[in-house]
Amino acid sequence: MADKESINNIIENMRACEQEIAKAIIGQEEVVHEIMLAILADGNVLLEGVPGLGKTQLVKTISKVLDLSFSRIQFTPDLMPADVTGTNLIIKEGGNNVFKFEQGPVFANIVLADEINRATPKTQAAMLEAMQEKTVTVGKNTYPLPSPYMVLATQNPIENEGTYPLPEAQLDRFIFKINMEFPTLDELKKIMDITVTNTKPVLNPVLNGSDIIEMRELIRDIPVADAVQEYALKIVLGTHPGLADSPASVKKYLDAGASPRAAQAIFLTAKARALLDGRYNVSFDDVDAVALPALRHRVMAGFEAVSEGIDIDDVLKELIKGLKQGL
Repeated sequence: MADKESINNIIENMRACEQEIAKAIIGQEEVVHEIMLAILADGNVLLEGVPGLGKTQLVKTISKVLDLSFSRIQFTPDLMPADVTGTNLIIKEGGNNVFKFEQGPVFANIVLADEINRATPKTQAAMLEAMQEKTVTVGKNTYPLPSPYMVLATQNPIENEGTYPLPEAQLDRFIFKINMEFPTLDELKKIMDITVTNTKPVLNPVLNGSDIIEMRELIRDIPVADAVQEYALKIVLGTHPGLADSPASVKKYLDAGASPRAAQAIFLTAKARALLDGRYNVSFDDVDAVALPALRHRVMAGFEAVSEGIDIDDVLKELIKGLKQGL
């Protein structure tokens, strides 16, 4: 475990990052905080929100503040896997024709996969290896991606025409699914102040890739008490409608529960939240705070939920509330 001074420096730097991001992103403090937790936990994030909420601008701002390379991929139905990962080109070298790998836009520290659900499943699958293994395989060769590496994908929840729903296996590779809400009246006014005037925020880099890698190592050293571990695992198990102890609402509204990756996501992001709060152990509240974004995309809504317009978040909240009362 790192010394207290090192940990305090991490906390100060991460808070400074959030303050710097707030110069260009008005409101959305909880969204920014959850993305920072995901970065510390070495995970990918799926951002969902209607067009115009600043999802792209948010990702660009984070890459600047963290001083990381940034790449944007606009997903469309005609996008091919090679357009994402890269391809082998034939070039002349020493009078001979040789193959040379030309890197695609996936080779960056932070990759914005814009409207990821507009690409065909074949192209979406090209992202799986990058998201999970941090590598790209073309032909017989495997190429490492830059470190640190993170995919932030966006999708529009209200437009389904011309989209391909993400398969469960790919959704499971996102540590968080974060919903972006519409700004308030006061926030809209502030947004206008920096978007329709000549006032442009100046963003200063606060951290770099080496800092983030070091922070990720420290996060894994944060202890989790047995009681908190059991509570988090009961939440994950409680999402499975086939288990006898699952709540009635889960049995009624869910068809499938979360995978073990959900437990990993909760543990790592809860550790990150505890550290950023200046604590060196994970609390029940830390688990509660990260459970929804870690679970909402990993459970499958059943027919009853769809037909009755039930929000999956409400089912998960009821599950967590019931387990909390049993503590």
